[in-house]
Amino acid sequence: MQSRIITDISKYIFVDDELQKVDAIFLPGGSHPEQPEYAALLYREGYAKWIIPSSGVSVKRDKWPGVRSKAEIYDGDYHSDCEFFTDVLLKNGVPASAVIGENKSGHTRDNAFLSRVVIDEKGLEVKTAMIVCKAFHARRCLMLYQMAFPDVSFIVRPVHCYNITKDNWYTTEEGIDRVLGELTRCGNQFVVDIKNYLK
Repeated sequence: MQSRIITDISKYIFVDDELQKVDAIFLPGGSHPEQPEYAALLYREGYAKWIIPSSGVSVKRDKWPGVRSKAEIYDGDYHSDCEFFTDVLLKNGVPASAVIGENKSGHTRDNAFLSRVVIDEKGLEVKTAMIVCKAFHARRCLMLYQMAFPDVSFIVRPVHCYNITKDNWYTTEEGIDRVLGELTRCGNQFVVDIKNYLK
């Protein structure tokens, strides 16, 4: 039986909403193809009109880290998360006209706010949106995208890229580090934008 603290952290971090049709799917940066593969599936099934992959190179590194899984399928000379995600989307049946990339950001906050810049520049009307992200990244993504798009109604659809789930994160050192790290970053990054968000 889980203690209440584990249960409460799990409920907070691992957002998982019911699937529904939206105007756009946002893809915060990453190097696992499972994220854009799932987004492509949802696009093909008619769940969204546009997909917005995001991110250049992480601020933690000076170059793109490479494909984390299925490198035998996705073997391009990628230089950014956005470039990689775009290739995965195209290879999985998403037309180029539906992909609107953002390739300058280096962390999650900028994934959200620079995606807003791209959407505004394109003149797209987005009233509803979905975030497809790593499962343990869900709360922070939702928080930051909601701040960047305060008038948009969001849902989150998580992808399990690291085998870190709501049910097992507290059983491994890596899971604990990642989830508690997310908890800390949610607080730190919320402080940066809360005053603007509440205006």
